[in-house]
Amino acid sequence: MADIAVGAAILGTGGGGDPQLGMLMARSAIREHGPVPLLDPAEVDPEGFVAPIAMMGAPAVAKEKLPSLHPLPAIVEGFAAAHGRPVSHVMPAEIGGIAALIPIAAAAVLRLPMVDADMMGRAFPQLPMLLSSIAGVPTSPLVMGDEWGSTVVFRGRDDQHTERLARTMCVEMGASALMALSGVGGSRLRSAIVEHSVSLAERLGQAVRAARREHADPIDAALALIDGTRLFDGKVVDVETRTTGGFTHLTATMRGLGADADQECVLRSQNEHLVALMRDTTTAAPPRLAAVTPDLIMVFDTRSGEPVTTEQLRFGARVTVAAAPCDPRYRSADALAVVGPDAFGYDFGYVPVEDLTGTTVGVRS
Repeated sequence: MADIAVGAAILGTGGGGDPQLGMLMARSAIREHGPVPLLDPAEVDPEGFVAPIAMMGAPAVAKEKLPSLHPLPAIVEGFAAAHGRPVSHVMPAEIGGIAALIPIAAAAVLRLPMVDADMMGRAFPQLPMLLSSIAGVPTSPLVMGDEWGSTVVFRGRDDQHTERLARTMCVEMGASALMALSGVGGSRLRSAIVEHSVSLAERLGQAVRAARREHADPIDAALALIDGTRLFDGKVVDVETRTTGGFTHLTATMRGLGADADQECVLRSQNEHLVALMRDTTTAAPPRLAAVTPDLIMVFDTRSGEPVTTEQLRFGARVTVAAAPCDPRYRSADALAVVGPDAFGYDFGYVPVEDLTGTTVGVRS
């Protein structure tokens, strides 16, 4: 469980919430209800029906308002009723942060097996950004519940509408709520998911742990598993955070150290890191794009190799910024319209991280 938590924080690209909280919840649920079978997607019966479990809201809120498993039975019961099918399996809707661990707790509470997969291969802040949504699997009927046991069923006319309705209700539920969404039948499952992402999270955590034990670099060990690249080593000198509309918005500025002493890195995030900009402090040259959504942008503690989430970024922290390619399906024109930089209000286009060396773009302040 600890390995999955570390790997989920890496894949969460800064968002998805604190996986350590999810780990504690999952351990508690397993102690009370028993172990959770983790199934390969190929093992899911074609007649089965999978309920992806997720948490909506600003990650920073979960630090003060701990998620509750209390509404899960009512959420899944309502989800099954809304779809007219019994739920046979659960799975994470996203693999990032706490969102990868809560489904394990849900599987234990509900005594259902969990599928080794998710619908993003990372974390993103909005429902239409699920690969399943881009592939045509609607997110609704969606069932959301709060810690008081209240549940709401949403049947949006499209996923953008469902997102707006659910986000509004999430704010009313205290800016953090659990939900079941995007029901997927076993026969269609594998076309709408990222397979083996839970196992990947575990392998990432194992790699970090093994590297520490062997006095090797844990960041390099993790990046080797996901074709990742180090972008920057430095110290956080400024962090600006605000929570609005159920999202945590962050701008972090880092000053380079060592080989990057003449560089400055700026991260911009909406729950997850969206843009990494580099600037040479010895010249008046404009910022250079180092990585951009939908590719994965990750922050690590330079000394320990521990992944750092957006709400954990602090002044003075020594960090390493890295990036890795996203699932290839996110690079299609249809997907980039939903998850590319333009979808988040930036006035430059997507460039794959592997092509970005030396790329300069105009960036709005």
